[in-house]
Amino acid sequence: MTILQIASAIVELGAGLALLCCPSAAATLLIGAPPEGPAALTVARVCGMALLTLGVACGLARGDTQSRAARGLIVAMLIYDVGVAALLAFAAVGMELHGVALWPAVALHGMMSVWCVACLRRTPVKLAMDSHVLNRSTMERGPR
Repeated sequence: MTILQIASAIVELGAGLALLCCPSAAATLLIGAPPEGPAALTVARVCGMALLTLGVACGLARGDTQSRAARGLIVAMLIYDVGVAALLAFAAVGMELHGVALWPAVALHGMMSVWCVACLRRTPVKLAMDSHVLNRSTMERGPR
């Protein structure tokens, strides 16, 4: 799970910085057209900030592979990767958009989705143990 978190951090930090600093160039590479007008540029930069945030979260979680929070982050990244792969594939097929990075981005998010599922399938036993330890320590302390 650590390598997945590091890879996600690198990819999302890069994409986030690209959309924040150069939204027109990033969008043109991805979909073949720049965002037009101040509203579209603002939305692109907001998306860049969201990706930057995801990248930071993945980077900070890289040492935590067994907690519920780490699993939650991987589930969130799975939802994100599946959604982005589907949206970009629809942009290519349904809207006939075509940037040089469009299909590679679809493939990357598809592969990241598979990787997320593989990591989630490998870690359920440890989570159950963490939950038992947490509940036991809470019971021993008593109510606050």
